[in-house]
Amino acid sequence: MPNMMPNAMGPNAMPNMMPNAMPNMMPMMMGKNAPMVGAQASPPMVPSGSFINSQGGNIVAVPVAEESYVENILRLNRGKMASFYMTYENNREWNAKIFRGIIEAAGRDHIIISDPSTGMRYLLLMLNLDYVTFDGPIQYEYPFEGGVVTNTTPMNNREEEI
Repeated sequence: MPNMMPNAMGPNAMPNMMPNAMPNMMPMMMGKNAPMVGAQASPPMVPSGSFINSQGGNIVAVPVAEESYVENILRLNRGKMASFYMTYENNREWNAKIFRGIIEAAGRDHIIISDPSTGMRYLLLMLNLDYVTFDGPIQYEYPFEGGVVTNTTPMNNREEEI
C-alpha cells in the first residue's frame, strides 16, 4: 500500500506517493528556449504540383505542354489591335464596356492596353473580361518546349497565324 498522509482519506484525497512512483505526473518546467518534449517536426515544404515518395523525397511533376490560357494567347499577340469586352456587376453607370487598344502586356489577372489615338493606357482586370476580338489574324502557335512566354518575349510576326 502506498504511503498516505493521515486524515487525507476522503473521496477527493490523492495518495501521497513518492515522486519516482509517478514520473509522468511531474510538471514539466520549460524556459523560452527549452526544446518542446513530445513535439513533432512540421512536414517538409512541397512545391505545388509535386508529390512525396515513401522515402520522404519530392517528385516534381513537370507539365508535358503549356496549357492554353488567355494570358498566354494575349502575350503571343502583343502589339496587335484588339477590342476587350468587359462587364461590371452592380454598376449603375455602365454594366458593359468595350476597351479598344494595342496589347502591351498580359498577366494572370490583368491586361495592359494602349489606345493609339489618345495615348491613354488601360489596366484591365481579367475578372471582368468576357471576350476579345482582333482586327486581323491571331497568333496561337506555342513556342514553349520548356520555355515560358513573358512580357519580354519577342513578338512573332510569322505568317503561320490563324
